[in-house]
Amino acid sequence: MKFKYIIVGAGLAGLIIAERISNKLNEKVLIIERRDHIGGNCYDCYNDDGILIHKYGPHIFHTNYKEVWDYLSKFTEWNYYQHRVLTYIDGNYIPMPITTETINKLYNLNLSNDQINKFLKDQSVNIGEIKNSEDVILSKAGKEIYEKFFKNYTKKQWDLYPNELDSSVISRIPVRYNRDSRYFTDKYQGIPKHGYTEMCFNMLNPNIHILLNTDYKDVIDDFNYEMLIYTGQVDYYFNYKYGHLKYRSLKFDFETIDSESYQNAAVVNYPNDYDFTRITEFKKLTGQKSDKTTIVREYPTWKGEPYYPVPTDECKKQYGRYKMECNKYKNVMFLGRLAEYKYYNMDVVVKKALDLFENKVNR
Repeated sequence: MKFKYIIVGAGLAGLIIAERISNKLNEKVLIIERRDHIGGNCYDCYNDDGILIHKYGPHIFHTNYKEVWDYLSKFTEWNYYQHRVLTYIDGNYIPMPITTETINKLYNLNLSNDQINKFLKDQSVNIGEIKNSEDVILSKAGKEIYEKFFKNYTKKQWDLYPNELDSSVISRIPVRYNRDSRYFTDKYQGIPKHGYTEMCFNMLNPNIHILLNTDYKDVIDDFNYEMLIYTGQVDYYFNYKYGHLKYRSLKFDFETIDSESYQNAAVVNYPNDYDFTRITEFKKLTGQKSDKTTIVREYPTWKGEPYYPVPTDECKKQYGRYKMECNKYKNVMFLGRLAEYKYYNMDVVVKKALDLFENKVNR
């Protein structure tokens, strides 16, 4: 069977490329997906209690790219949700990330923004060159904040302490000298009003054909194609030629409770207590009304679905060898978090997919 374009993976990256090719070029596209659903890790569904849950953990969309927001808005309306997180520290629930509100609540103070700026500067450590994630926080907020909020949480998540991880990991979490307690400050924020899965289904059209529950290696030889767009694990594509790349995974413990509410924020982090890293309450993300509520406790693991590339120098060097192999191909393109071994936010995945179409596919 002949398809000009074959896409491996029905996550956001694969679906967006398929939508662009099918609509803009009027070409038939085949998507091959090993899972039993589309949407990748942002897949959501209704559980047996009628609560809309994010099967692979909470996904909050946020971006400063107007073109990305406008593109996705063609396929969904939005619940204009802005994310706020609490962190359980010393028996109290403290706003996260680090802001004026965080410091005042943590130390029972009433400092102004200017005073907080001075307070954190007084606590900060003169690091010089920032080499890792520990250096980032020590240089911005000092040792006590580092130990209460970041040291053990990072160890829980990655089985590595912050001084073993690239500075980019904790640089994602800002330190602000104001009272803005939102987790993200992007101009555009929200959750698809009827769910990510419905948004993804709205991208499909008759030109897009999908094979679910299928490993592309089992069927790829049955097709003639001109271009393959690959969004899966890059090491798997090359049959682990340079060894298995390391990915952090997650284990989820879902529970439905006979109560309208469970906690005071959609997400509560637990850096120092318990084995789980955080608890998410989905109704607070989606705005759904119900006399029950579903939560999920999230545990880090190194088994199961690959979620997060591990940002260490060793892993980067190993991926670099795979990247050199990728560059040799003219009719295969590698796109997305797993294929590029980078911890991309959703909006960056969308933008990279749109850019790949415009710059390399739509030539």
